[in-house]
Amino acid sequence: MDHDAVLALFDRTVREGAGPDGPDARIERTGGVVRQVASAPGWSAVVWSALDGAGADAAIAEQIAYFTGLGLPFEWKHYGHDRPADLGDRLAAAGFRPGPRETLMVGEVAGLDLDTEPPEGVRVVPVTDRAGVALVAEVHERAFGTDSSGLRHQLLARLTAEPDTVVAVVALAGDEAVSAARMEFVPGTPFAGLWGGGTVEAWRGRGVYRALVAYRARAAAARGCRYLQVDASRQSRPVLERLGFHPLTTTTPYVYVP
Repeated sequence: MDHDAVLALFDRTVREGAGPDGPDARIERTGGVVRQVASAPGWSAVVWSALDGAGADAAIAEQIAYFTGLGLPFEWKHYGHDRPADLGDRLAAAGFRPGPRETLMVGEVAGLDLDTEPPEGVRVVPVTDRAGVALVAEVHERAFGTDSSGLRHQLLARLTAEPDTVVAVVALAGDEAVSAARMEFVPGTPFAGLWGGGTVEAWRGRGVYRALVAYRARAAAARGCRYLQVDASRQSRPVLERLGFHPLTTTTPYVYVP
């Protein structure tokens, strides 16, 4: 894989050419910034920017004023290769709170190791309705200890209005939901994103996460998708590397709450 070429393609198609991630979101392009605006509890964010040192602070202030006027918290999705080089420091100085740094990893679907199945006693089932979304939200809360209302709203909206743009799955041990994840296709690009992969603590280290990645990758292959993209935590990066994913850069969420 030509890392620089794939990263440039990702920037151009997924970030600069971003489309809304759900039926209740919109994309706006203004002043060297591409942003998504979604009513709460949807995700509002700056997803791409082309800034220089002279204009960066003014652009940051403009986005703060815009989202504050809407009464919305928002994320500035910062990547390690974004310019200016001190953009992260400027965001922090303006009042943004940085979240955990993750690694942007990309795998070419044709080259991934997909020959893996869930451990004995676990089955992977697709999520297509409200009951399945509730199981995904339950796993999310148990695995990450965070509120899942935004995820519940977004996933149900996409499954209802745009079912061809998302694949969601849950792993069941008997009747217990022990892991869940989703995949979002990016229309008009060769990429699909793997999101929300979480496993409850008692089931970690048994290959469930790996099985969910492989399940979604097989679904991507069936759709003719060329690349899979993941924002990988320190825990998931080694698993993804063994499956054939490559690190391209880092990504850090900077969150501003009016």
